[in-house]
Amino acid sequence: MSTTTIRLSDDLKCRVAALAKRAGTTAHGFILEAIAEKTEQAERRADFDAIAENRYAEVVSSGKTIPWSEMRQYLETCVAGKQAKRPIARKLMR
Repeated sequence: MSTTTIRLSDDLKCRVAALAKRAGTTAHGFILEAIAEKTEQAERRADFDAIAENRYAEVVSSGKTIPWSEMRQYLETCVAGKQAKRPIARKLMR
């Protein structure tokens, strides 16, 4: 395990210490948990962005989409708890 030094303002250091005590942990543990949570969040966001980019590239290359009116009707039917036929992507004329 490696060591990293971080500089905290006096105010932030006091806030971290108070919250760590309240959470029943040490300031060190609190900081490690915060870094782990932020890292996981950034990784999930990067995965989400990659999926979105791939899906958009697929739409651009195929030209197939679902009109919003059809998708909205499908979603409203699903939210109402009813069975809905899934719309099919198709190439739309512009």
